[in-house]
Amino acid sequence: MTAIETTDLRMEFGDVTALADLNLTVGDGELFGLLGPNGSGKTTTIEILTGQLRPTSGGATVLGIDPVEEPLEVRSQVGILPEREDPPSFLTPREYLEFAGEIRGLDDTADRIDEWAGKLAFEGKLDTLATNLSEGERQRVMLAQAFFHEPSLVFIDEPLVNLDPILQEEVKDHLRAYCEAGNTLFLSTHFVDVAEELCTQVGVLREGRLLGTTDPRTLSEEESLLEYFLATVDGDGPEAVPTTGR
Repeated sequence: MTAIETTDLRMEFGDVTALADLNLTVGDGELFGLLGPNGSGKTTTIEILTGQLRPTSGGATVLGIDPVEEPLEVRSQVGILPEREDPPSFLTPREYLEFAGEIRGLDDTADRIDEWAGKLAFEGKLDTLATNLSEGERQRVMLAQAFFHEPSLVFIDEPLVNLDPILQEEVKDHLRAYCEAGNTLFLSTHFVDVAEELCTQVGVLREGRLLGTTDPRTLSEEESLLEYFLATVDGDGPEAVPTTGR
């Protein structure tokens, strides 16, 4: 079954084309990574798919829902972690997650908060104002809010930013387990090693164009994902490098 599908998705900001006729399919259970340099259109793609931006043309479905026509329905069904998004500075992590649980109509929010604070090691900071948290602690809180309502699809923009190496490994393990349970993860990153280590499928985006997709697990020892990425970006488009994605 298809979790995400786009058809000729295009986004223009004045004279700037942020996305150029993006055609993309992500199946259920995929840990899909959108890989590209800064400014390639990764965040724009996520904002369209989560109903935050209306595309110039083209269409998309997310869990069978049109994010342009029903943006609130999409956002109620998925988890979202934008890049560099923080909890409100005037709330504690507990208050912020309680608010998130109330918005989503959860009746066991307190238990879920305790569970995720334990998983992401911020239980000692639950009642500290967010303004007094470190960047890494705020990132942990935002990761918790993306997952704690148990969505079947989560969008994450740069999942490991501001996390220490130990917690990075723990988060990677959680992301893998989340998808192994049949859920779908759509992440964007400009770090090739993150995409190579985590993803079951990777799409290479440059200047708003999808240049190719590959399953990094099928690449030979002689061709790393970095080499695939560089060859694809240095080429003239999707025809420059054969795709091996599923």
